[in-house]
Amino acid sequence: MAISPYLAKLRRSVGHDLVLLPSVAVVPRDADGRILIVRSRESGHWQTIGGAVDPDEAPTDAARREALEEVAVTLEIGAVLAVLGGPEFRVTYVNGDQVAYMVCVFDAWITAGEPHADREEISEVAWRAPSEFSSIDFNQLNRTLIDAVLPVLPGAASQVPPGGIEPPLRP
Repeated sequence: MAISPYLAKLRRSVGHDLVLLPSVAVVPRDADGRILIVRSRESGHWQTIGGAVDPDEAPTDAARREALEEVAVTLEIGAVLAVLGGPEFRVTYVNGDQVAYMVCVFDAWITAGEPHADREEISEVAWRAPSEFSSIDFNQLNRTLIDAVLPVLPGAASQVPPGGIEPPLRP
């Protein structure tokens, strides 16, 4: 787990105690509606692209930064899909650090770059159809996030009124 200088300084003061951490996640989609997910080197679980928002950083800028750091792509950030928190977003890391994440989840599209793992935080990247997500090994936080976001994705079947036309996906 990479740690920002701000969080490292905070950890020197509070040790492993619980820290409430604003964070972002992005759900980049391709023209076929597949979602880019990444495998964590630390846990081996699949997850969304994302991380903590640094002091004075806009959430959209944090989302773009995390995508560039983790998978070397530039994103266009779309709508906020969800703002999530609660017990499912509390994590205790291997080193004992406790975090309660408050996550702002964005829709997104790749505008430049070919996704590949940074090999520091991420070991693998994959494009997956939402229909495959029930069988993917997500940790509890990301399972809850994915389950909250899939029904509200533009173009999701639950968004289409009976007899309606499905909104187009952005390329």
